[in-house]
Amino acid sequence: MSQTDDLSLGYRSFSLPLAEPLKTADGTIDSRDGFLVRLVDESGATDANGTGSGVPPESAVGYGEATPLQGWTESLEDCERALERARDALRTASPSEALEAVDRQVAARHALSLALADLQATRESTPLYRYLGQGPMVGRVPVNATIGDGTPAETVSEARRAVDRGFDCCKLKVGIRSVEADIERVRRVRDAVGSNVELRADANEAWTYEEAESALDAFADLGVSILEQPLPAGALEGHADLRAMSRGVSIALDEGLLEHGVDSICEADAADVVVLKPMALGGIDVARKVAAWLTELDITPLVTTTIDGVVARTGAVHLAAAIPDVPACGLATGELLAADLGRDPVLLEKGSAVVPQAKGLGVSDVWGDR
Repeated sequence: MSQTDDLSLGYRSFSLPLAEPLKTADGTIDSRDGFLVRLVDESGATDANGTGSGVPPESAVGYGEATPLQGWTESLEDCERALERARDALRTASPSEALEAVDRQVAARHALSLALADLQATRESTPLYRYLGQGPMVGRVPVNATIGDGTPAETVSEARRAVDRGFDCCKLKVGIRSVEADIERVRRVRDAVGSNVELRADANEAWTYEEAESALDAFADLGVSILEQPLPAGALEGHADLRAMSRGVSIALDEGLLEHGVDSICEADAADVVVLKPMALGGIDVARKVAAWLTELDITPLVTTTIDGVVARTGAVHLAAAIPDVPACGLATGELLAADLGRDPVLLEKGSAVVPQAKGLGVSDVWGDR
């Protein structure tokens, strides 16, 4: 981004209700509240006489989204204050200095960095994933269905619906009820969907070591591919011990990444897979660097969202497309929302997300004045 750009940042608050409350071991999520960000290059919004037109051209706009999530990011109030600092910084300083001004407020930084990347990729007439990765064209990325921690009957019904829609990978939320009950839920889903569907389980830090060990033993027999964050984030050695006896079930860290960082996870041999949430990491630029780092260490990066609006969700799809050989990612979360910020440019088809090939993010009609 040029140091001479005349950039202005605007933001609007939003609240997106979920179609149904999502039950997890961390609690129930009813809605997602945050801020839609628009970054405008005012120098690109002038006519031949240098007069502002009032409506910037498409090439002079970038969109971002800040959707805080309790326990993962700053609060909604702190996020708004950070966006105000970023707006003020852009009036007198460079984009890099504006990013530094919100470095500790990860959701706000996510919004600003995504808007900057969208603006630059649009200027270069390239899809965002190619701007991020400089790799070949990617048409699709594999995605999993996310299934809440409901009753056995509800879980089976959701899994069957997902498979009927073409998903061949389902991630089941576990941890609210007893380990024995969760094992039975997974067993019933396996019986319902057959052996060709990949099953994963996400405990969101809910279990003790003994509970996780019991689940892991049963999950191995049921062909579960990944067990995500079975122990509290601080239990790095415990995850390493589980990994050593996993019998083919990969151990994934999610919350543990934020607490320990890549080096500590690698040194402890604590994970086969690490989950990247761009909103929690402070942006898709940060997540892309972490993904490359993990790949060098033979740890599999996997991208998911924090149940975001269409702007952040589309950014996560582009991030996944920029990661070579990425496994099925948690990107099919738009259907969890009863309302969204605008039209979704990502088509979900047969267990894959079709990656937008338009310039930049590929989102449109989100600000309401174009």
